[in-house]
Amino acid sequence: MAAKRSVASADVRGRRVVVRVDFNVPQTETGAVADDRRILEALDTLRHLRDSGARSILLSHLGRPKGRPDPKYSLKPVVDRLSGYLGQPVPLASDVIGPSAHREVDALRDGGFVMLENLRFDPGEEANDPVFAKALADLGELFVEEAFGTVHRAHASTVGVPQRLPSYAGFLVEKEIRELSRLLDAVDHPYVAVLGGAKVADKLPLLKSFLGRVDSILIGGALCFPFLAVQGADLGATAVEPGVSEAAREFLRSAKERKTEVVLPEDFLVEVPGRSEAEASPAMQVPAGRYARDIGPATRDRFFSYLAESRTVFWNGPLGLAEDTRFAPGTREVLAGLGSVGGFHVAAGGDSARVAEELGVAQVFQYISTGGGAALEFVQGAELPGLSVIPDA
Repeated sequence: MAAKRSVASADVRGRRVVVRVDFNVPQTETGAVADDRRILEALDTLRHLRDSGARSILLSHLGRPKGRPDPKYSLKPVVDRLSGYLGQPVPLASDVIGPSAHREVDALRDGGFVMLENLRFDPGEEANDPVFAKALADLGELFVEEAFGTVHRAHASTVGVPQRLPSYAGFLVEKEIRELSRLLDAVDHPYVAVLGGAKVADKLPLLKSFLGRVDSILIGGALCFPFLAVQGADLGATAVEPGVSEAAREFLRSAKERKTEVVLPEDFLVEVPGRSEAEASPAMQVPAGRYARDIGPATRDRFFSYLAESRTVFWNGPLGLAEDTRFAPGTREVLAGLGSVGGFHVAAGGDSARVAEELGVAQVFQYISTGGGAALEFVQGAELPGLSVIPDA
């Protein structure tokens, strides 16, 4: 994908700059920030704006408040954490486009920041309402897109505002485009995609996008069950996603035609009701009453044999029920092996970054995307509305 016009080229001194950040961070039960990676990733852009004398107006959403104010989803914990990292106070307006927002924006000085309250407290955000988008744009003079995780959504803050202001990509968005484009342009082969998690219906577009582009697709997690089922596997008591059998058959047929090898598990670690320890089982014949929860040791070895020969690897989603320590070895051991393999390794989508960190394998990736659905759609080659509105460099 072509590079986008960079914030580094913008004259921001003394000007009001609307910055879309992605501070939709995980929270604890008490509302505290549980994982601040997205805040940390935005700091280079925010410090650049501060040091260049911009008056920065930060926009973000948090959670799903359904278009109305909800204290549970206030950005107050976020601005507290952000203020500490920036070493200066970041006031939080108590509304989005109302009197408090205007007062805080009017009070801005060069190098200062204000955060508007959760964008999704207003239904106009997700609806890309033109009145709401104009009200946001009227607060500033320039726009910077730094929320890569939201650029696949045609919302007011990602499309409506940049359509109304001179617009630039922040440093994180530039990095995401640059690194993820390496999976689309002149890829070094063998190229292996490792896909886990669940819901074939949701991930089928991603799976299809790899056909003819990657050499092998290794499928684990609950994602593999429908593909095994259509090949005649008896999966015991394991739940198999309904309504996707024909799609699974068609995908396997298409993969064969496109000469992309699909590699499915040959064994599982299974859960036995009433027992704390897992046991192994052939993938094609899980005993009655047992639940397949993780790829087994033979599958780990087979998956790694493909990775050992690879030059490019894309990973999305755990290969088992990784939150349960009994069923984390498949994901952990397969990915840990990448540390001994050369090439370019990318993790992207959903909770992949969190899972990699929790399993202690994050260091094997040359790049971990901050985007969930945005990263997956980018890798598919889809046009993302929040990037399309930013001029090319």
